[in-house]
Amino acid sequence: MTGKQTILLTGGNGFIGANLARLLMKSQQYRVVNLDALTYAANPLSLADLEGNPDYVFVKGSITDRELVASLFKQYQPMGVLHLAAESHVDRSIVNAEDFLQTNVIGTFTLLEAARVYWNGLNDDAKESFRFLHVSTDEVFGSLGADGYFTEETPYAPNSPYSASKASSDHFVRAFHHTYGLPTVITNCSNNYGPYQFPEKMIPLMILNALSGKQLPVYGDGSNVRDWLYVEDHCKAIRLAFEKGVPGEVYVVGGSNEQKNLDLVNQICAILDEVAPPEEVNQLREQGLKSYKELIRFVTDRPGHDRRYAIDAGKIQRQLGWQAEVRFEAGLRQTIEWYLQNPEWVDQVSGGAYGEWIKKNYAWRAEKESK
Repeated sequence: MTGKQTILLTGGNGFIGANLARLLMKSQQYRVVNLDALTYAANPLSLADLEGNPDYVFVKGSITDRELVASLFKQYQPMGVLHLAAESHVDRSIVNAEDFLQTNVIGTFTLLEAARVYWNGLNDDAKESFRFLHVSTDEVFGSLGADGYFTEETPYAPNSPYSASKASSDHFVRAFHHTYGLPTVITNCSNNYGPYQFPEKMIPLMILNALSGKQLPVYGDGSNVRDWLYVEDHCKAIRLAFEKGVPGEVYVVGGSNEQKNLDLVNQICAILDEVAPPEEVNQLREQGLKSYKELIRFVTDRPGHDRRYAIDAGKIQRQLGWQAEVRFEAGLRQTIEWYLQNPEWVDQVSGGAYGEWIKKNYAWRAEKESK
């Protein structure tokens, strides 16, 4: 046991969770207890480098397990909760909404109830400093037209089972603050991108499909707009909201970087054409591919597809001093390079032979970089 303050982090082996855990550990201010069920989108490799660190504890388990969750509060006595564990893919929620109900709603309720009981037993000083921070999404607000932005005051209007489940969890977090006094904070973020993101999400899917010579599916006409936020910038916002946020408040977090889906895919292709030209890759050269853009295909739009998301992050900027730091092109390049350099991680989450494929097709790259 160290003298550092302990945080209970849920979903630490997921995309945002892994980046957040790494940020917290780097600060050397916290002891992190990571509760993760290690479902399909989580990867033990994401935090393998933290194993053996006395300030990091991994617990495999579900946030819906009442006895386990209660035991973690009792054993580790955390000064706060960073709740990120969630089912988060819209397409999967359309196919099977019940998983999203169980994890995002029942799981959040279970965690809140355990936190409430634990918090009630703390002394006054510990009660005052305790925080329960719930990470949510801008998708709970529905869809924007050509103008305007989501703010903390935007009415909820979820359009998919995923966003409905997150909206419900947000409401439970708010209710536990107003009914029981539990010091909660909610953040709603725009689309994240960066290292450790599961390949079903748009940016890693396009990167890995392109490198494998597969089609790059773009919904509808590709004009749906998303606001993209580099994951490390988001994690810094989460930490600020946790440390300085006012209980009961909501902070929306965005990158102020709107991109049409088709424009984004074209940017990914342009960077790949530069850093991993298809004519220098065995398999793609055999296909006669000159640019990854040739792989773009338009597919039938998904049901309930929101047209545009965009966030006005003025509140968190003014009140907490947060500002997005990573420019989009730089962040996108860093992300592409990370997937090129980490085939073992991709293999473990996808169950494919990506690592062997990289070794076979990118021998030229290793040789070039060694010179």
